[in-house]
Amino acid sequence: MVGVSASVSELSGLGLLTWVYPPGLVDRVVAACGRAEQRKRLLPARLVVYFMLGLALFSPAPYLEVVRHLVEGLRGMGLLGDWHVPAKSSLFRARQRLGSEPLRVLFTTTAKPMATETTPGAFWRGLRLLAVDGTCWDVADTEANEAAFGRPGNGRGTGRSAFVQVRMAALVEVGSHAVLDAELAGCRTGEVTLVGCLPRSCGPGHLVLADREFLGAPLWQAYAATGAHLLWRVPANRVLPVTKQLRDGSWLSCIHASSGPARHEPIEVRVLAYQLKDQASEGAADGYRLITSLLDARRYPARQLAALYSERWEVESVFAEIKTHQRGARVALSSKTPDGVRQQIWAHLLVHHALRELMLRTAATRDLDPDRVSFTETLRSARRSVTVTPGSFSP
Repeated sequence: MVGVSASVSELSGLGLLTWVYPPGLVDRVVAACGRAEQRKRLLPARLVVYFMLGLALFSPAPYLEVVRHLVEGLRGMGLLGDWHVPAKSSLFRARQRLGSEPLRVLFTTTAKPMATETTPGAFWRGLRLLAVDGTCWDVADTEANEAAFGRPGNGRGTGRSAFVQVRMAALVEVGSHAVLDAELAGCRTGEVTLVGCLPRSCGPGHLVLADREFLGAPLWQAYAATGAHLLWRVPANRVLPVTKQLRDGSWLSCIHASSGPARHEPIEVRVLAYQLKDQASEGAADGYRLITSLLDARRYPARQLAALYSERWEVESVFAEIKTHQRGARVALSSKTPDGVRQQIWAHLLVHHALRELMLRTAATRDLDPDRVSFTETLRSARRSVTVTPGSFSP
């Protein structure tokens, strides 16, 4: 692993955040969401947006420590004027005024694919590799949060989990680890339901990888209708009869909806069956099966597709980056209100996107695979090197 290149060190910390999310863009998003101020405040909406990004960058640091980090550069240059660090209660109220919508809109506006065709591991045979999966966030145990998001059982009869949880489904660009889209709901909402919202960010030229719990005809059709191609794992009990055997060992088959008029409309797919080397050497009978919308066995060989599917696990690395390294291991989001929780999650996704953009740029300057750039070193560098450019980030 390598650290962040000195040639882009000026982009670290708040400088990084204002590079990816310039003040003009933040102001436009705030205005579009109806959060622009009618009078001058100690904590204007723009500053509160950057404060939320700072909370995510320095997680789990407390409020006032984060504010001091953000304004230290201005203080050192004597540019704070009569502005002073507000009380914690003022920060609470400012967050409530802002709400979560500006952070969500800022994310949806800026979360675009980063990788180019020269980025290692980002494309396969001209198709951009994406993956979908879900995860849960632990949040503060309050009545309001529990009413909004619910609490999972703990697996011990009628017992309950220690934390309220928010479920998140994400669409990730495999080569850059950038989160391109996300959907949030309470933990009682299933991953399949949330993943069903993400075809809106897929389209022609994409190859979407997914695990076996997502395989169902309606969800498959929703993604395929965007023009994207699919490569999904198959549950062990799924029957996929051979309609045509192909020369590379794969075969054509059909899947159907389980109910409704669509159950009479077969969807043609190609099935790949394989075993890992360890399984084969141990004589294991069960292997893996994948289905794909790439029906041309000559153009898309089964052996290469089977090897490609392992890239789906990159989404697990993305969740670890955000929830373990960036947020902090076993840290619950501190907000006591549902809107505050959503605000924090969108802020974490925004900061991760900014860090990943910096890492991709660093990798490009060194002609490296982005996987060779250390996420934790980039995060530490950003935290150490908080910089404020006077005039572009004024309280």
